[in-house]
Amino acid sequence: MDYILSTSFLVSLLQVIWIDILLSGDNAVVIAMACRSLPAHQRKLGITLGALTAVGLRIVFAFLISELLGVPFLRIVGGLLLFWIALKLIQGEDADSHGNIEASTSLWKAVRTIAIADAVMSLDNVVAIAAASRGHPELFVFGLLLSIPLIMVGATLITKLITRFPFIVWAGAALLGYIAAEMIVTDPIVLGWLSDNYSQFVLPDPGHPPLNVKPAGVVLYGAAAVGALFVVVAGYFVARNAGRGAAKT
Repeated sequence: MDYILSTSFLVSLLQVIWIDILLSGDNAVVIAMACRSLPAHQRKLGITLGALTAVGLRIVFAFLISELLGVPFLRIVGGLLLFWIALKLIQGEDADSHGNIEASTSLWKAVRTIAIADAVMSLDNVVAIAAASRGHPELFVFGLLLSIPLIMVGATLITKLITRFPFIVWAGAALLGYIAAEMIVTDPIVLGWLSDNYSQFVLPDPGHPPLNVKPAGVVLYGAAAVGALFVVVAGYFVARNAGRGAAKT
């Protein structure tokens, strides 16, 4: 009992809860954007499946975290996948032919999009929760379980907001671009190149031995801002071209 009520444990518990609240927002945005075109009666099911997928992937990554962090090119590939997903969500995957697709097919397409995006983003989420847990397995499990209702509530709220304010889709896509660029500049290959050629732009990172260094703030946030801007600009042209194609047909 004293262990549970210890100051360090309570501090770690509060940190896990706070990190969950912050990081679950990314997953909620993806789920909401992917489910926004589903029929009303399937939207809740899509959000539930998306939340369970996100947590399931976090559990899988929890067992592989130390190995995955140091795999070269993994974050680059993940970042590029996120860029692709962001642009597809702006375009509205199969939006024009939605009426010709069976509801079950649309649902599983939404879940597939969620699964791909969550597989990319869950890595960093697990790292943050694991760090805040400070070796307490019960806190780590609690953090994973807590993310289920947080993601579901967040996705439901964002879905309603998207229906009322469609521009939120663009904000969500920009967020994915921001995360994608962050992932790319924290890949071991990119960090190694920066360390060899521009050492002033990397800092020691004792918290992540596989990486050893991390990008300086100017690089990390600068790249993230560029990633968000890229998605918005590229998404504008993708959406415009899609609109022209629909008009011609």
